[in-house]
Amino acid sequence: MDLRLAGRRALVTGAGKGIGCSIVKALHAAGARVVAVSRTQADLDSLVRECPGVETVCVDLADWEATEQALGGVGPVDLLVNNAAVAFLQPFLEVTKEAYDMSFNVNLRAVIQVSQIVARGLIARGAPGVIVNVSSQASQRGLTNHSVYCSTKGALDILTKVMAVELGPHKIRVNAVNPTVVMTPMGQAAWSDPQKAKAMLDRIPLGRFAEVENVVDTILFLLSDRSSMITGSTVPVDGGFLAT
Repeated sequence: MDLRLAGRRALVTGAGKGIGCSIVKALHAAGARVVAVSRTQADLDSLVRECPGVETVCVDLADWEATEQALGGVGPVDLLVNNAAVAFLQPFLEVTKEAYDMSFNVNLRAVIQVSQIVARGLIARGAPGVIVNVSSQASQRGLTNHSVYCSTKGALDILTKVMAVELGPHKIRVNAVNPTVVMTPMGQAAWSDPQKAKAMLDRIPLGRFAEVENVVDTILFLLSDRSSMITGSTVPVDGGFLAT
């Protein structure tokens, strides 16, 4: 299916590893002009070697001022994927201020800031655009040791809906994807224990975790005009977990 993404300029956060890296590669292969954002220069260098022509921005999105300086002059962007996220696994009674602050700064505040930069540019140009926020099934279910992570993703889901309401009149669509466990480096860190993984798999009707490609394909669809009537949605990529 031709998603007609060629020539569009896309910005992807959290582009150094996992889902973000795969999104950059897929968009590049589809002919989009891609700006890859990561806090790790070595990851960006590796990405450019594999995908020549990809623009890179190295910045820690937890730093508001540095992000404004790095992305304030990024230029016209048509498509935005807010993928950057962190996960600190702590029992509720042991949640630290540091984990809370870093999680909300990256998983939520940075989404607001980067989306503001992109949306303001779209509105100034009078151009339509699309934003996809990478959320999680953890936004809608309580998971042990995920107090802060679940909270950030729950907030991201409702932020997605408010953004869709406010930006829709400007022809900017905003949706979220909500994957189950994906075996990225972050997923492996949280779910490598076989006993813990089995307890989650038993709650997934399809009986497996998601592949990165399952998430990327959904994001590409939401970025494309094939989904032109979809906005304000949270789209599960979870094998049926949220149906149970």
